[in-house]
Amino acid sequence: MSYYDRIRELTKNVPVELVDFEQPRDLARTPTQASSNFITNKEQGDWAENLVTRAINENSKNFVAVKYGKSDDLVAGEDGFDTFYQDFQTELDTIGKRPDLLIFKKSDFDDSLGFDISQIPHNHITDYVKKAIAGIEVRSSAFLIDKYEEAMQVRTQKFTEIAFQTRDTILAEYIDVLEHPSRTKYITLLNTLTPETISIFDFKVPGWRSNERLIEVNNLFKRLKVAIKEIQKRDYLSITPKVEDIKVVYKWIETFNVPHFYFQVFFDKVFGISFEQILTIISNSDNDGVIFSVEKDVQNQNKTTIKINSKTGYPIASKVDEPTHESIRKEMDRGRLLFYVTFKGGTAYLDLDNLRTILGIEETEF
Repeated sequence: MSYYDRIRELTKNVPVELVDFEQPRDLARTPTQASSNFITNKEQGDWAENLVTRAINENSKNFVAVKYGKSDDLVAGEDGFDTFYQDFQTELDTIGKRPDLLIFKKSDFDDSLGFDISQIPHNHITDYVKKAIAGIEVRSSAFLIDKYEEAMQVRTQKFTEIAFQTRDTILAEYIDVLEHPSRTKYITLLNTLTPETISIFDFKVPGWRSNERLIEVNNLFKRLKVAIKEIQKRDYLSITPKVEDIKVVYKWIETFNVPHFYFQVFFDKVFGISFEQILTIISNSDNDGVIFSVEKDVQNQNKTTIKINSKTGYPIASKVDEPTHESIRKEMDRGRLLFYVTFKGGTAYLDLDNLRTILGIEETEF
């Protein structure tokens, strides 16, 4: 069975409520105006892509990373952007979404095309692209994942202590209030709160206001509710495929039959996961809310995004040296000014064993 055939079979298991592969993709509206935040995010993404490219090309004897993804320095509001964007939409429907990078064996690398084929029309390089051993979509996240996880552990511990202390206070000091026949259900409720149930525990704050004791216990229930909400928030950083991209990535795989991967670049580490594993994860409803969630991403024009726990993937780089950064002034039409941040340099220290494993490369080859 070919790689594409395996992916096609997996798409049949993905819930249509999440991605309906039988329906055409939703048409995108052309953005009309860029923001400073959007350009900074684009610069960060370009830096992450360059970071991975340099790491592979500086460490591999037999493989080459080539820039392939459709991109341009134009942003919404500049002359020529509308044409670029519509050409991009047409290409999505023709061959699918180009991954940011292609990995070639050096024996298949075309020196005449060089290390950047992103501006070459797709119909000029179809046969060449099919020779790639992998396509990599590079996503970026402005976090230090180690510090984030440390902070989440502290947060969870703090609010867990608050939750159980509050429960114990209510049961110890306000049991007389709760023993009224109309309120005994809250005694049963509080007794079901355990370390095993706290991640799914939920209730409605009573709203009692008729005397001082009821107000006090009601405020304690409010405190308990706040603590539980904090505990139940997603506590992992994620690899972030957009729902709208799943179809066009599949279209690209259908066109070229080249294995596809997502690499998530943080400012201290890089994690990778295969598109095959992504489909496997989201096909299992038991994973929903455990190792992935589906959310509106405010950092990405509020697009619906699948957020998969990074630790589900492979640590591709166990350490990243942060880049330098500087502020840039950009003048738009009508004298509108945008100020954004650009990134340069940095080094990703690859875990070559994990990189070989995820890409399916024999140890002696890399």
